[in-house]
Amino acid sequence: MKNNLEYRGFIRLCLLYICFLVPPPYFAHFPHGHCFNSFPNLDTQQQYQISGTVTDSYGPMPGVHVLIKGTNNGTFTDDNGEYSLLVNNRDFLIFSYLGYHTRELPVLGRSTLDVDMQSEVTELQEVEVNAGYYTVKEKERTGSISRVTAKEIELQPIVSPLEALQGRMAGVEVVQQNGVPGSAPIIRIRGQNSLRREGNYPLYIVDGVPIISTPITGGSNMYSDGVDPLSTMNLSNIQSIEVLKDADATAIYGSRGANGVVLITTKKGTGNDKKTAVEARWYSGLGTVSHKMELLDTQQYLSIRRAALENDGREANETSDYDLLLWDQNRYTDWQEELFGGTSSITDVNVSASGGNATTSFRLGGSYHKEGMVFPGDKGYHKITTGLNLNHTSENKKFGLVLAVNYGTDRSEVMANSSNFIRTAFSLPPNAPSLYNDDGSLHWEDWTYSAWDNPIAGIVHRKAMDDGFNLLANLGLSYRLFPDLTFKLNTGYTRLNREYRAFLSKDQYNPEARESAGHSSIETQRDRKSWILEPQLVYAKKVGNGNIDGLLGATFQQSENRILSILGTGYISESLLGDLSAAETTKVDINDITEYKYNALFARLGYNYQRKYFLNLTGRRDGSSRFGPNKRFANFWAVGGAWIFSEEMAIQRHLSFLSFGKLRASYGTTGNDQIADYGYLDAYEATPGPNGLYPTQLTNPDYSWEENKKLELATELGFMKDRIHLALGWYRNRSSNQLVGYPLPSTTGFNTVQANLPATVENRGWELELSTVNLRNKELIWQTSFNISFPQNKLISYPDIDQSSYANRYRVGHPLNIGLLYQYNGVDPETGLFSVVDVNGDERYDYEDRKLIKHLGRQYFGGVGNNLSYKGIEFNFLWEFVKQNGYPNYMGLPGQKNVQTAEFYNNWQNVNNPSIQNVSEAYNAFIAYDRFYLSGQSLTDASYIRLKTMSLSFDLPNWPLKKMGLNGCKLFVQAQNLLTITGYKGLNVAFPGGNSIPSLRTITVGAQFNL
Repeated sequence: MKNNLEYRGFIRLCLLYICFLVPPPYFAHFPHGHCFNSFPNLDTQQQYQISGTVTDSYGPMPGVHVLIKGTNNGTFTDDNGEYSLLVNNRDFLIFSYLGYHTRELPVLGRSTLDVDMQSEVTELQEVEVNAGYYTVKEKERTGSISRVTAKEIELQPIVSPLEALQGRMAGVEVVQQNGVPGSAPIIRIRGQNSLRREGNYPLYIVDGVPIISTPITGGSNMYSDGVDPLSTMNLSNIQSIEVLKDADATAIYGSRGANGVVLITTKKGTGNDKKTAVEARWYSGLGTVSHKMELLDTQQYLSIRRAALENDGREANETSDYDLLLWDQNRYTDWQEELFGGTSSITDVNVSASGGNATTSFRLGGSYHKEGMVFPGDKGYHKITTGLNLNHTSENKKFGLVLAVNYGTDRSEVMANSSNFIRTAFSLPPNAPSLYNDDGSLHWEDWTYSAWDNPIAGIVHRKAMDDGFNLLANLGLSYRLFPDLTFKLNTGYTRLNREYRAFLSKDQYNPEARESAGHSSIETQRDRKSWILEPQLVYAKKVGNGNIDGLLGATFQQSENRILSILGTGYISESLLGDLSAAETTKVDINDITEYKYNALFARLGYNYQRKYFLNLTGRRDGSSRFGPNKRFANFWAVGGAWIFSEEMAIQRHLSFLSFGKLRASYGTTGNDQIADYGYLDAYEATPGPNGLYPTQLTNPDYSWEENKKLELATELGFMKDRIHLALGWYRNRSSNQLVGYPLPSTTGFNTVQANLPATVENRGWELELSTVNLRNKELIWQTSFNISFPQNKLISYPDIDQSSYANRYRVGHPLNIGLLYQYNGVDPETGLFSVVDVNGDERYDYEDRKLIKHLGRQYFGGVGNNLSYKGIEFNFLWEFVKQNGYPNYMGLPGQKNVQTAEFYNNWQNVNNPSIQNVSEAYNAFIAYDRFYLSGQSLTDASYIRLKTMSLSFDLPNWPLKKMGLNGCKLFVQAQNLLTITGYKGLNVAFPGGNSIPSLRTITVGAQFNL
């Protein structure tokens, strides 16, 4: 022991000697070149005064927080950037300031310690970006990767993490079709590649584990497009979301990367802390439907109805005109307000703890999210999540372990097979009867002779629960075999289960229909589970003036899907609902089990020379069980390159204003196997009678992968020390070998057979991203970000499309998202009804006459964000903008028993307006109105600008927090969808023409505590 102490003392004296003799540049990692200015305090327990000045590129920095690590003792720099603090020799000082990198420096006996702070803005190019199987610095990437961080995600009062991408990424469209929490949004990365809607989902990967991105369907029509498979994730547990777009970034995922890749990385613990850090966050608020339509009041509605009867030449009768004769002529109900005008209460609580030491770190967290619905009743959405991240590295740095486990469960108390509240609100007359009697019971008397039932009976007398359970587990192991070679093993397991139960009481029907009806139940279980195993060899070596990075790996993946749906009818009592043994009859409606197997070999070779010339080669050979034995394997590859030309001496000499400049390009192929399992086999089902089979699917073992060829050219420029950063890119993706249903003659007994056709879809466009630091001084930082995308989608070729099932859906030379419309011909003066052009003159109106082609997709879209911070106060907001066309909401024939818009009424009141047909209930008027809706005249501009997010936060001063044992406290208020500017008259401008409520306008307040 004595010898060890003497040895350590000798080493310490040597280090002191070196520090005095060696020139300062060799110790540049110490601030301003200082090593040990003086060592008067070798006793580590003795306290003494340390002082210094904190500066940045603009000079002294006031207000910088200087904290002794592991304690609550600290101070702030004064107006001259100076500080003074009582420390001992073993202390570490932490220097922090909003918008700057935190610095942690040891005292080491110094009495003076000056620090130079580095702005986060000036070092954006040094950020590590997740590229999937590897990470790369932002400045050195050769592929197209967009990124959002926890700061932009965690405080948004949303359920799906995909919603956090809206307006923030060039080339990434996220459309929230429905304001019901948990609904799956539509996400398109650089457009629609496949003719089939189900063939356009991107690949989702959470902590290295792929999950099925297809929305999981339930039993409720409130989730018409399914439930988002990411809805059970904890947003506060997400560190970043990267979206991979071009071939260079996605080809390493082969057949799964055709539609882009969404990488979600969860937060990890921090090591080197003696004390476990605890973070608690809470917010609560309210949400309402962000837009409603302006509809008719009772007197306006009745005037149109009476005019319709007059035009039809008939008298009102109680059987068909109860709204005119039996219902109260002075009663008025705003059915939008009644059926989806409620207020949704939102509460979110999140707690996490993280800590560890130099070799092991952990993060454990949990959250609870509750959100009400805007529909009548007390239905709501609940979500509980928990997550664990564990990281360990051996002391010799050779062995590494990463464990990530995330579990989430949610429940949506939705209505089972309920009437569409939106459609009902758009059709129900404003003088319809009340919903409740004076005693609070449901009102039926005045509804029994109408075409409607009481619209909220389905809420009162139907009970439904849609429960989800989602487990995501990842274990990564690594071992450094040699200094340049590391073995990695990535394993993962996922299981997503949804259980839908609906109990339907016969009391949901009006009293006259109850006897013929009965109590019934529906129970559906959908189960997805998958495992993955990926061994890898990673090679990294410096060769001369360059560096080589290599990767070789394999993928073994298997998944299983199960669906079971059981109907129960004939319950003698409502109290027995849910007990299938009490049902008079039970029926297995669906019982389906499918398996999917996927194997691959993949490789990557990256080389850079002098950190300014970069080459990246990737390749993958995929095998999928969804294709026949002779077509199961395919090869995909990509090459990407970049040149940081700002590193050239000539550029630095003559273009000194240019702080960064890069050109990059990529080309490669990816594939697509998003089709049903077993599609290449013959399929049979049992006949209704005994001992019989009949064919339902014709075999085709020769169809194979769709192929997507991607090309991109881009440049990135930085000016004024990267205070202005500009990225401009052009891309062209061509998806061919399309998997579609090939038409067959009726003599075969089948309509179609799955096959590859030489149809080609092209997506091309421009993407622009701009970020600026408008103002930065010692106290105020103002940053702006802007992105805009100009996508162009086109069906380049489709041989014999007229003979296919897509003949009335697509047109060669036009986008996939189009409307095939009639040519409007005005109001016929003889009939007073709308008319359209009969193109072929056969006096029939069908697709042969719908020659007008209109683009329904987005012409351009983007977002503008601003972030301002001043002395602990931070204010940021994001505007999202979209240029598009769309259909108005279908309101039904004017003159029938359905409400109309105020705009229609004003036009109808204008007798000199020739653009309105006569109001009528006649069948020919209905046909004319329907054709008008499918004409170019009804199409409308559905562009909008939306204040997507706005937040204000305030970090409380540290001096009162220390007395309460807190390391930090932030108060914040956040608004979502606060304002929408649009000329669109429909309900949901983000999804024009759809019968769905828009995303809610929400305002929340909250607090975050750090212990």
